[in-house]
Amino acid sequence: MPQIDQFESVFKAADKPQFLYEPIEFKNVLVITDLNDEAAASHCQQLKQLLAGLNDTVAPTYQLITGNEFSTVASLIQQVEDAKPDLICMYRNLHSPASDFPYSLGIYVDVMAQATHIPVLILPHPDSSQSAGEETDVIKRVMAITNHLAGDSQLVNYAAALTPVSGCLYLSHVEDKGTFDRYAATIGKIPEIETQKAQEQILNQLLKEPREFVHSCREAFSATKLMLQIEEVVVLGHRMNDYQRLIEEHGIDLLVMNTKDEDQLAMHGLAYPLAVELRHLPLLLV
Repeated sequence: MPQIDQFESVFKAADKPQFLYEPIEFKNVLVITDLNDEAAASHCQQLKQLLAGLNDTVAPTYQLITGNEFSTVASLIQQVEDAKPDLICMYRNLHSPASDFPYSLGIYVDVMAQATHIPVLILPHPDSSQSAGEETDVIKRVMAITNHLAGDSQLVNYAAALTPVSGCLYLSHVEDKGTFDRYAATIGKIPEIETQKAQEQILNQLLKEPREFVHSCREAFSATKLMLQIEEVVVLGHRMNDYQRLIEEHGIDLLVMNTKDEDQLAMHGLAYPLAVELRHLPLLLV
């Protein structure tokens, strides 16, 4: 390798994404339900218990929109804009008999997660047979997931905001094995490249970057008053299968993931299938 290329590689290797801590407060929480007044109030009370460990210095104010207050997506969006919440809480298949069919989130969640810049907390449907007896009482273990963890400070900050004092925050990155294997096979067809060495170096670098970012997260949080236990989960695997396995292994109470994509109107790649599959688990869509 020419010397100038070696210097460039060293310079790029030293350019590491650093976590930037920015405290997030949920001062105004909007709860959206299709239940009647009495059942809606009970649902809201359960939600308050679920979020009891928020890392907020001041307890949030809760607003409630019940089932008879909206009948269209447009009317609901208008009410959300009027309420100006910091967090929206709702569940799948509002005003729909499809809650027992595990194929979609329902039109209200689909639109709300994309049409606003407000994070949306998706809860298991209260009438769903899959959520019966499995609801989380209090959030203790939170997992942030993304296709590219290094540099995603916003996602980590939102996950930290919902991790209670002395709670555990898992920062996870699963490098897709199928994609890696495809590129590795292509490299193997180029005679000028030492295949085994190249594969090992590329994989090492792919996993090194998110690990270094997790380290910067630990350093940043240690300088704050947040008493969080930060756990690193950085592996090579099949994203959907491995995320579901990791969630079960670590007893995760809340999953935090990105849903916005600048290049498309639809929900971000991994988010939608996970949100459909993990119907028993609260999800924060950022």
